[in-house]
Formats: sequence, structure tokens, C-alpha cells
Amino acid sequence: MDTNRRDFLMGALWMGAAAATVGCTSGKARTACCAGAPGCMSGYADKPFKELRVGVVGLGRGSLGIDLGKFPNVKITAICDITQSRIDRALARCAKNKIPTPRIFTGSPEAWKQMCEWDQVDLVYNGTPWQLHVPIALYAMEHGKHVVVEVPSALTLDDCWALVETSERTRRHCMQLENCCYGETEMLALNMCRQGLFGTLVHGEGAYIHDLRKSCYGKFDPATGSGGYWDYWRLRYNRAHGGNQYPTHGLGPICIDMDINRGDNFDYLVSVDSIQAGFQEYGKGKFGAGSPEAGWKVKMGDMNTTIIKTKLGRTIMVQHNVTGPRPYSRINLISGTKGMLQDYPLRIALEKVLGEGAHAFNEKETAELREKYKHPLWKTAGEYAKIHGGHGGMDFLMLLRLAWCLQMGQPLDMNVYDLAAWCSLNELTEKSADSRGRSMDVPDFTRGAWKTQKPWGFEDVDLAKMGLNLQKG
Repeated sequence: MDTNRRDFLMGALWMGAAAATVGCTSGKARTACCAGAPGCMSGYADKPFKELRVGVVGLGRGSLGIDLGKFPNVKITAICDITQSRIDRALARCAKNKIPTPRIFTGSPEAWKQMCEWDQVDLVYNGTPWQLHVPIALYAMEHGKHVVVEVPSALTLDDCWALVETSERTRRHCMQLENCCYGETEMLALNMCRQGLFGTLVHGEGAYIHDLRKSCYGKFDPATGSGGYWDYWRLRYNRAHGGNQYPTHGLGPICIDMDINRGDNFDYLVSVDSIQAGFQEYGKGKFGAGSPEAGWKVKMGDMNTTIIKTKLGRTIMVQHNVTGPRPYSRINLISGTKGMLQDYPLRIALEKVLGEGAHAFNEKETAELREKYKHPLWKTAGEYAKIHGGHGGMDFLMLLRLAWCLQMGQPLDMNVYDLAAWCSLNELTEKSADSRGRSMDVPDFTRGAWKTQKPWGFEDVDLAKMGLNLQKG
């Protein structure tokens, strides 16, 4: 691995730590209530962008941001990466979608700063490795740019507070790109919750269960821009940290169902780690008992299980497992006094008569309910999204809503307080697991605004008003 790239990553780690500590420490008293304050970002909307100019940094996962250029009145004006092969692939993606060639920022580990400073960018789409999420987001907001950030957007409480306080001070959006909130069954569950079909919500479960052994141990090829995580960056983090390091895919949709930060709020959590065996056995089996990989010690347990208690007394279970041969699952369970929904596979059970219960799942009834209560956004654009958007269509719908909200001058579906609450689990779950499951208080990043905020929006879009004809692609 060449020294420049290694220095780039190490520099990013130091920049993240430095940015988080400037006036933002987890021990700092934060008693001022956000609700009604001039800088409160709950329900905040900027002026409508008749023409939205987007800069994309990190052209691996972040290349999805280029697809914003498919929408009318959205221009991809800039792209940024240090790997030429990824820049080439991004330019090919632009050409394929008839997106004019954007300005390229590269040649330096800090080229993203120049992009954030450029006056032809309104929104920075941050798809870089985890350690760069916070430094870039802070720099973008300080230079007047709204920013959307891949998951997890922050890794520590200090970073969460830094993003919250910078977003409030600069009045710039800082949204986490949690695409799973736009999944078909997740939005089905949301619509059914809004219709009251599950009664009073009591409990939810989410997870990220995904076998990543091969990609975590795979070597990134700078020539092709593929093969694994560059310089083992994700595995390096796994080796150093325990707890739930990737909580938001499963947690986000449950928070939306329960109106976390909009009528309810996290109170405290407890978390435990299992032993670590999956990565270590894989390293030995794949590379040989005498290899360096076989000797790598990994702090992260194979399974982390976390329970969150909310201020209204509801519970949420979140799990994380990326080291075992288990089928992919986000669980996606929401349960109330009248019924429940659980995914992988999708099953729905509703109590029809009080006291009779719902003792078995019925495939026919589940199929009927799935169609009857399909979310309006999925009715409008779901079939197109399945064909033209990644991850079963959720990526396209996430970008569609993002473009819609910014162009119409509406609040974004998720704000910086949601980002901070969900990402706070990264540090809190590790601390809890390290201390025999001791309970950890979860900060109220809204400083009380959750008590008066309206429930989640996540509404439909008006394609005609956007000038978007999905029939023509």
C-alpha cells in the first residue's frame, strides 16, 4: 500500500478527532433547549432550489449521488476522489445518464476541501470511508453547503454533537443517507403504523446481519477501484472497536415508526457482545494459520445485541453481525397492541377481535395487506425504482425525496438530530458491552424539541411538479 494513501487515511482519523473536540466534548453541559430557538433544525427548510448543484465526494458507494443528476433541475457540478479508476467510472456513469461532465477534484488527499469551497456547489454528497464523514460534513457546512452523509455518519458522541451544533449554527442541512428507511416493506410498516393498524406501538426490532468476511479481508485494487475495503479500513475499525458499529440500517425505520425525536426519544440502552470467532476462523482458513491475517485480533464480537428504552417506555432491539454465514436480514419488526409486522420473509398478523389474538401468520392475508397498504411513494414511483434504483429501489426513492424536498423548500425527511441519535449507538454500545452491559444514557440531541415536533413526514412526491416523467426514464 503506497505511503500517500496510508497517510491520507491516518490524516482523516486525526482530522475527525480534531474537528470533534473544538467546542464539542461529551462532557460539555448542553442544557439550552433547541425547541423554538433560532438555530433549531427540527422542521427547518431552506429556500427552494430552482436549480440544485451537487458535488459528490467518495466515488465508491458515493457514486450513487451522481444519479441525482437524472432529476430535472439538478446538476452534478463536481466529483471528487483520489482514485483515478473511480473517477473514470463516475464519468462513464455521467455519460450513460446524459449528465454533463462535472468538474473533477483530485490529486490531493484534501481535494474535497476545494470542492466544498467552490461556489458552484449547493449540496455535498459524502460517500467516503467512515473516518472522513465528519471532517467533510463539518467543512461543507462551514462553507455554506448542505450535506448528506453515508452511514454511519458519525462514530463518537463528540462527532454527533459537532454535527448538531455546526448544523444549528450554520443553518445547513446535515442528513444521514439511510436508504433502508425507503425500503418497500419498511414504508409499508410506516403506512400501517400511521393507519393505526398495529394499535399502540410497544416494541421494535432491527438489525444488520450480513456476511462481510470476504469483502472485509479482500484487498482493494487501486487500478480497478474494487475488490474490498481500501487498506482494510473497515476491518481495521472492527479490530479496534466492539459494540454495534453499523446500527442505522435496522434502527432507522423503527425510529420512524415510533416517531423518535418527534413525540418520543431514546432514554437509555444496554448492550452485550458475543465472542469473536468468525473473522479469526476465516483468516486462518483463507490465508493459513501462519499468515499475518490469521493473527489479527478483532475486538468486535460476532453478534452484538442492544436494547433501547424510550422515554415513553417502548423498547427497541438492534443486532449487528457481519462475521457469520447467515442469510441477510434487517429483521424489520414492529409490534403493537393490535398486531405486528416482521420481515425476512414478510409476515403480518393483526388481531381482528379484541382478545382473540393473532396466533399464526397467513400468507394470503399478508399479500393482501401488502398491496392494500403500500406506501403512496411506492405507488407513485416504486415499480420504476425497482428497475432503475439500487437495493430493490430504495436508493432511487431516497434520492427522489431528497431532490423533492430541496427543490420545494420543504424540511428533509431526516435531520441532524436523527443522524446523531442513531449514530450515538456506535460509542454507547461499545461502552456498555465493555462494562458487562451497564446501562448508558442516550443524549437528547434535540434538547427537548422532541416533545413538540410533528410526526415524521415521508410523504409522496408530485412528479409533474418536478417535471419528471418516469415513463420516459
